[in-house]
Amino acid sequence: MGSLNNHVDGIDGGIPTVDFADWSANSPLEVKQEIAAQLATACQSVGFVYIVNHHISHGKVEEAFTWSQRLFGLKQEEKMLAPHPPGHVVHRGYSWPGLEKVSNSMGNEDDPDLATKLRQVSDIKESYEIGSDDYTDQPNVWLPEYVLPGFREFMTNFYWGSWENAKMILQAMAIGIGLDDEDYFLRYHSGHENQLRLLHYPPVPASDLEKQSMTRMDAHSDWGSITMLLQDDCGGLQIENPNKAGEFMDAKPFQDAIVLNVGDLLQRWSNEIPDVLKSSLHRVTLPPRQDRFTGDDRLTRARYSIPYFVAPIGKSVIETLPSCVNGKNPAKYGPVNWDDYRLMRGSMQYQS
Repeated sequence: MGSLNNHVDGIDGGIPTVDFADWSANSPLEVKQEIAAQLATACQSVGFVYIVNHHISHGKVEEAFTWSQRLFGLKQEEKMLAPHPPGHVVHRGYSWPGLEKVSNSMGNEDDPDLATKLRQVSDIKESYEIGSDDYTDQPNVWLPEYVLPGFREFMTNFYWGSWENAKMILQAMAIGIGLDDEDYFLRYHSGHENQLRLLHYPPVPASDLEKQSMTRMDAHSDWGSITMLLQDDCGGLQIENPNKAGEFMDAKPFQDAIVLNVGDLLQRWSNEIPDVLKSSLHRVTLPPRQDRFTGDDRLTRARYSIPYFVAPIGKSVIETLPSCVNGKNPAKYGPVNWDDYRLMRGSMQYQS
């Protein structure tokens, strides 16, 4: 996967760091409260945070990236044996470059031509989406075992291992924003509705990204509860400066750190009021360092990342928490059904 900076100095580029080394099911409440307070503060100010000493081992992370590189190194006709289904309803299997178009469109705009307009600039990336084999609304599209033996077994185990880590973070979120029940958010989540995504950004001429004749991934927020991201050492992830709309800052790669961000649903739960939780815009663009370009065409280096999107049970209705509403801060959002919201946001990404 390449070597990463293996030290995180508290805050880098405005993104805070939270250490989960002392968090376990048996940790004293005061220890959990201290970590949870740090997490909530980080998510209030930026919406993104580096999580270190989490519960996904270095070896498993390295192995996941090795499998991802093997997957995307297959011949195109082999990858196409597990194609993403037509349209936006089922989000599983292999998406080839240009198939998906990420944006911050809500999917409920009045412009009937918006999806076509957004696709005038293609996303140059490929991805492979994995979920729970027991989630029948989103059936997995696996490669035949002979194409990449062991891939399905490893990724299934990695999916569920990531969920164990996510449960810890959801508990910390609940404690951090002052809920009495650390399992409040967990009761909305089963683990089956999550999505493990393998992403590969192939080399492209830097000038094409600079001229915006193509993109890696446009600015957008994530739709669900939280996202946990693992990234290689290439760089290119940026988040919007919380103090200056439209200005983006680098989320630099660090060895074994998860980049955690708040999704739209947690923002809705917490009412988007000051001192609560923020779902921030983020994008993938040029690597920040010039040594990550090669040749006269300044080809970007290939980038690999692995996000894990945590989402609630499909029929869940997300409503603003009573503790986040008062006379000065009425509820900004009405109740929303997760399945309806997911389909609305996804409708602009894939065309039928």
